[in-house]
Amino acid sequence: MPATSAHAGLPQALEDPFGVHDLTSAGPADSPHPGSAPAADCAGAPPATGWTLLQLIDHALCHNPKTRQAWAAARVQAAQVGVNQAAYLPTLNASGTMIRTQSSFVNSSGASSAVNGGNFQFPEQTRINPSVSLNYLLFDFGGRRGRLENARNALDAANWNHDAVLQGVIFSAVQGYFQYFAAQSAVDANRASERASAEALKAAQVRHDVGAGTIADVLQAQTAFSQAHLNVVKSEGEAAVALGTMANAAGLDPKPGFKVVGPTFSEPDAQGEAAVEALIQEARGLRPDLAAAEAQVRAAEANVAVARSTGRPTLSFVGSYTYNYASVLRDVENWQVGLQLNVPLFTGFSNTYQVKAAEEQVAAQQASRDQLAQTVALDVWQSYYTLNTAKEALGTTSDLLTSALQSEQVALGRYKAGVGNILDLLTTQASLASARVQKIQAQFTWAISRAKLAQAIGALDLGGLASTLPDALDSHRKTGK
Repeated sequence: MPATSAHAGLPQALEDPFGVHDLTSAGPADSPHPGSAPAADCAGAPPATGWTLLQLIDHALCHNPKTRQAWAAARVQAAQVGVNQAAYLPTLNASGTMIRTQSSFVNSSGASSAVNGGNFQFPEQTRINPSVSLNYLLFDFGGRRGRLENARNALDAANWNHDAVLQGVIFSAVQGYFQYFAAQSAVDANRASERASAEALKAAQVRHDVGAGTIADVLQAQTAFSQAHLNVVKSEGEAAVALGTMANAAGLDPKPGFKVVGPTFSEPDAQGEAAVEALIQEARGLRPDLAAAEAQVRAAEANVAVARSTGRPTLSFVGSYTYNYASVLRDVENWQVGLQLNVPLFTGFSNTYQVKAAEEQVAAQQASRDQLAQTVALDVWQSYYTLNTAKEALGTTSDLLTSALQSEQVALGRYKAGVGNILDLLTTQASLASARVQKIQAQFTWAISRAKLAQAIGALDLGGLASTLPDALDSHRKTGK
């Protein structure tokens, strides 16, 4: 159920008079994500032709609770900016009392005193005392400025954290997508191996029937066929699990008949690849979590000024107006204006330790930022060489598959011709099955590794995906649909 503003009945200008919510990143229900589908598409109706990767990512960005949580955290920090901006304006308070009273003189015995032969009482009266007071802080040695600066930097950190969460959600969707198709391709590879095993079994049975082969050949071929069939069953189960993982990453429920448009791969292109040192430097300028850590350092530095100001004088302009209405006595008006100076003389060294704590918090935030910078460098280093390894493996497994396929065809032909043995044939078929799986793993590992390196650099977005991943994404980028 969507949240309802507590000030829904107020004019727009009074709901956010300082416009602080405009300082937050676009939220899932607020505006489209950069490079993604319009916010109206967040309903997530399943496409008739099947989900593309970009559609899965769009749905994940709209429906993943992590994105909403990070966006709400940024909105909270934006409201804190408004709270601290309000400290630059005066505060105006109104109050009032209405009292009904009656008084009488009583002697020491508890009886009313007699005056002129009767009791003496004041008449009943009503008093109404409305008042208005004004307080305007003029100077506080940087306390207000420090609190506002702290809130603004905390908002910057929240916005950067939101960006980091978005990239994490994008990568989870990309990873789930390719892992699903890797598992599905493994099913196809195992089925191809099963068909080859069936053909070998048939050949062994024919040779046995004509007296050119032994029953041992048939039994070995039967064992290989059963193992191939078992591999198909296992890979089908793994593909079903991968489908559920992919749907979950996109914020969807896996269902029978869930359709996903498969990728079309192009060969790796070395153009545009930079040295790892340059990528590390680029990451330090792009990583949103590192930018958030830097903003937290600035927020902690601003908090030092706040702590220091609490032990210093404050100067305020004050004023008040009171009107006293009495039903019996005369009405009285009171007003006053002036300057109020507050000088803390001794706070039990509380301010000393507040300043010390704030300074140590700066040191702690700086250490956290530096540690994260080292982690960023390691992420880029590992992702870079993982991608290079995946790229080399892709070429090697292509050669391996070609040679394994040729070897299996030769071995099968020799066995059918009666000049080969069943052991050679089964060995080459096992090698071919392994080569098929390795080729699939290398292909999808390369695609995931590219996305992982982009995330490690801090440049994982839909525009980058459309230029580096499958051809289906290229068409999305070119048509703008």
